[in-house]
This record gives sequence, structure tokens and C-alpha cells, in this order.
Amino acid sequence: MKCREYCAVIRLFSFHRTLITIHEIYKEYPNWNIDVPREQNLLEAYNHVILQLPLYWYSYPPLLKKWFDDVFAHGWAYGSKGDKLKGKKVGLAMSIGDKKENYLPEGSSSFTVDEVIAPFKASTGHVGAMALPYFAVFGASFQASNGEINHSAKEYISYIFKYQQ
Repeated sequence: MKCREYCAVIRLFSFHRTLITIHEIYKEYPNWNIDVPREQNLLEAYNHVILQLPLYWYSYPPLLKKWFDDVFAHGWAYGSKGDKLKGKKVGLAMSIGDKKENYLPEGSSSFTVDEVIAPFKASTGHVGAMALPYFAVFGASFQASNGEINHSAKEYISYIFKYQQ
């Protein structure tokens, strides 16, 4: 998300501090040296995890991909003894630069968002977690009004709480 969108979301999160934990891996790991035990402990502490990201060239940002590769380790997340994520709910909240109509089969991207995030869904299922429906803000590359930004931020908060039970 761009700064304006992100700041609006953070303002709304501040009203729910006791219910929402924000963990920003780009701030935590500017050198890309991920503290795997710490990240695994964080994931174990929560049953409901939302990964917030910009859709970046139809994929995750590179540090988030590394985070998946490092943290979702064999013997912890999957394998005969890897069950730490089993039953957890995991969702994606994405800012997407393009317009929503371009993520239709007949749109300019030729793929739906569900098709683009298929690797996330496959990984989530592989570790025994439940992939939640995604949340997306489309048109992030275009100038959104303050009203549109505030509306999206409120929808995002609703999305988070909708799947918390």
C-alpha cells in the first residue's frame, strides 16, 4: 500500500491495539536476516494471520517470499512432524496497482486475482492452514481520494474481524 493508504489503515488499527498485532518484516529485517524462531513463535501465538502486501509483479514482494521459504520450514510447518500451522486461518490483504476489471479473464492481465495467488493457497493448504478469501484494494497506482482511502481502510478492518472467530 502506498503511504496514504497505509497511514489510514494504521490509524484505524490504533483503535484496536489490544486485538490486532502489526508486525512489519521490512522494518524488522532490513538486512534480510530473518529470525526464524521468533517468526515461528509469532505464528504459533495466533490463530488468525493476515499478510499485508503490495501485489508485486503478480507475486509477493521478495522479502515476503524469503520469509515463507525460511519460516515455513520442514519439520515445523510441514512434514511428518510439521504441524504448527495446522488449522490456522491465513489471509492476504493486498494493494493492487491496476484496476479490478483488468483482473478478469478478459482483462489485460488475463488472470484473476485467485489465479495469481494460487501459490499462496497451495502453500497454505500444504501446511494444513486454511486460506481465507483475499482482501484487495485495486487501483493503488492511481490517485485515490481521501474518501476512497478511508472507505478501503474501514473495509479492511471489517475483513480482519470477519474471519477472527
